Amino acid sequence: MNSLPIPDFFQETSVGELWKVPYEERASQALAWRQTHNLLPAESDSVKTWLLLIDVQNTFCLPGFELYVGGRSGTGAVDDNRRLAQFIYRHLGQISKISATMDTHRAMQIFHAMFLVDSAGNHPAPYSLIYPADLAQKRWFFNPALAAELGVSPTQGQEILVYYAQQLAQRGKYALTIWPYHAMLGGVGHALAPAIEEAIFFHGIARQTQAEFELKGEYAFTENYSAIGPEITQGPRGESLGARNPKFITQLQQVDRLIVTGQAKSHCLAWTVADLLEDIQAIDPTLAQKVYLLEDCTSPVVAPGMDFTDETEALYARFAETGINIVRAEESNLWF
Repeated sequence: MNSLPIPDFFQETSVGELWKVPYEERASQALAWRQTHNLLPAESDSVKTWLLLIDVQNTFCLPGFELYVGGRSGTGAVDDNRRLAQFIYRHLGQISKISATMDTHRAMQIFHAMFLVDSAGNHPAPYSLIYPADLAQKRWFFNPALAAELGVSPTQGQEILVYYAQQLAQRGKYALTIWPYHAMLGGVGHALAPAIEEAIFFHGIARQTQAEFELKGEYAFTENYSAIGPEITQGPRGESLGARNPKFITQLQQVDRLIVTGQAKSHCLAWTVADLLEDIQAIDPTLAQKVYLLEDCTSPVVAPGMDFTDETEALYARFAETGINIVRAEESNLWF
């Protein structure tokens, strides 16, 4: 199938803005689009293509929101979503299923400032990195005021915090990062970026298929960059801190092609792909050849005191060595 035109309602200049999707109008337009372009129900696709979108939410994608992923250019996520929306519209007839993960947080979580205090009761600043040495030197402590709410004793909370930071270091993961409050459940930042939400909705009506939404990131005692599982699953006493989700590897086995992109390239997208690759290698390494990463629809975190661009590119090079396809939306005529 040749690529389709971009619907007239799509406006590039509004991709970085917050607005309400006019569902009824878009539904009518999608029905007409279905007839005009002879779009069949997705279930009839002979080649099943699954598009997995990682955390394309306002909190990461719109300038002025809490963790806007601007990359080095400063316009990263906006440019990414412009290309992504156009990719969805152009390949509406080839994309069988769209899934969107949604980073989902509450105030009392290990990567938010209120979780830690110093000896004077002060909280760490956003973007602080918490290393095992900081905890050993008693620079930071688990906030005992949260213990009852989180169902632990102050002593157990401190033990988990120390163990967690140590495990991150031992496993070569990013240090515990204190992020600005973001993707807060119930808040506007948690919602999908409008331009992408609109494209997903339009696809669902036009192809008569239900989009999937996967919440992740609500565990209190672990970061959860990956949609597949948290950074650390067990605490020092063997207590559960979170669990892996087998859904993604199961669905990969049921489709012909999985296209993945989203935000941020250096964190939630990268660790989702890394976890998926771990599951792939445990089952069948050739499954990696089904995976396509849209590298021009995602950007790395560049924030005060941190720039993950170079290490992210190195990680993607390692992904490619496993058989994963690194592709570009703007060159989709060459591979899709």
